[in-house]
Amino acid sequence: MSILILKNATAAQIYPAKVWENVDIAIESDKILAVGPGLCQRYPQAQVKEMRGQLVMPGMVCSHNHFYSGLSRGIQANIAPSPDFISTLKNLWWRLDRALDEESLYYSGLICAMEAVRSGCTAVVDHHASPHYIAGSLSQLRNAFLKIGLRGMTCFETTDRNFGSRELRDSVEENIRFAREIDAAREKGDQPYLVEAHIGAHAPFTVPDEGLAMLREALKATGRGLHIHAAEDRYDVSHSHHLYGKDLLVRLAEFDLINSKTLIAHGLYISDADVELLNAQDGFLVHNARSNMNNHVGYNPRLPQMRNLALGTDGIGSDMFEEMKFAFFKHRDAGGPLWPDSFAKALSNGNELLNRNFNARFGRLEAGYKADLTICDYMAPTPLIAENIAGHIAFGLGANSVRSVMVNGVMIYEDRQFSFDCEPIFREAQKVAKKMWARMDALPA
Repeated sequence: MSILILKNATAAQIYPAKVWENVDIAIESDKILAVGPGLCQRYPQAQVKEMRGQLVMPGMVCSHNHFYSGLSRGIQANIAPSPDFISTLKNLWWRLDRALDEESLYYSGLICAMEAVRSGCTAVVDHHASPHYIAGSLSQLRNAFLKIGLRGMTCFETTDRNFGSRELRDSVEENIRFAREIDAAREKGDQPYLVEAHIGAHAPFTVPDEGLAMLREALKATGRGLHIHAAEDRYDVSHSHHLYGKDLLVRLAEFDLINSKTLIAHGLYISDADVELLNAQDGFLVHNARSNMNNHVGYNPRLPQMRNLALGTDGIGSDMFEEMKFAFFKHRDAGGPLWPDSFAKALSNGNELLNRNFNARFGRLEAGYKADLTICDYMAPTPLIAENIAGHIAFGLGANSVRSVMVNGVMIYEDRQFSFDCEPIFREAQKVAKKMWARMDALPA
């Protein structure tokens, strides 16, 4: 197996924080072989790429995203005034997801995957919805991930909000089908193992107990974890209290849906009991600061209490440098006690999500870890050391620093270029977006 050496790099591990200057990183197949000085002498037959001090870090992971929204930017459709979060869902997002078809989903996935890579992401944890195109939709998203070379996870959001029990069944069946597709692909081994499955659900207020029971069986059948929104808005909490007399995560736990692979997106209004339960089960809360601000849903004061905190974008791109900055700044603006190192750890925790779901090691620059790397042009104006790397991210590094991205040992984005022509994809996406907007306009809220 051939070896690639990234020579004369500045290597920076976000968590646990560590910085090495003028070191080599040897990569064999899909894993890091060694990190240290003089590796060209140790491996004289290796291919060498000169880094000239470029910053090499473990790959960025967006821990909650919606690739189906990729063609919504600048949307030209009739959208009624939406004074609150629920009306925004009804008037905009729940019409957009009903307008998706096979073509628009694929191009949305391609565009989002390319932009994620350009922003320095090596992996994205996606959460999908397309009520008129359920069966096979997750495979179409996987095709987009594989085309670009991006690692990730996806799932279908189980809900009954459009077609009742039939929609619940179809959604759960798509989650199970896709998980089994992934299992079969891994066993066959003729494609890179880049995409994994969650079992998806929209939010507790659109999933009745009948649906939660189905989800429990899906988790048992596939061995996967649940990916769900919860308490993004106060309505979700009041709905659960009014209809079921229970806190949100307490209700989910009664159906055995909370475990170490569980991913709860948002969680702004979860209760003390919910926090205690999620922490005890070693699950994840994914904070989406910019989305919360955009949707005017409030601020999550419980971040310091969370055992496993990760960062996502909820569909606002995949720029995790920007997301970490906003998470920190908004927290400070709200009077929170956390400093940049806490949010750097949350950023790094996206790799811990991968560890638990891919049965591999991510997130460190050590032998045996996956060679998923973000490489940046960054000339630090002050010393870059382990003690201040979080500050350099919060106040310096950005997506505009990203020069190259490696996933699974393959340089999928090198010197700010993909190995294929992006322009035709973007041109076609514009045509596809117009057709999708027209379908959306024909749909009632």
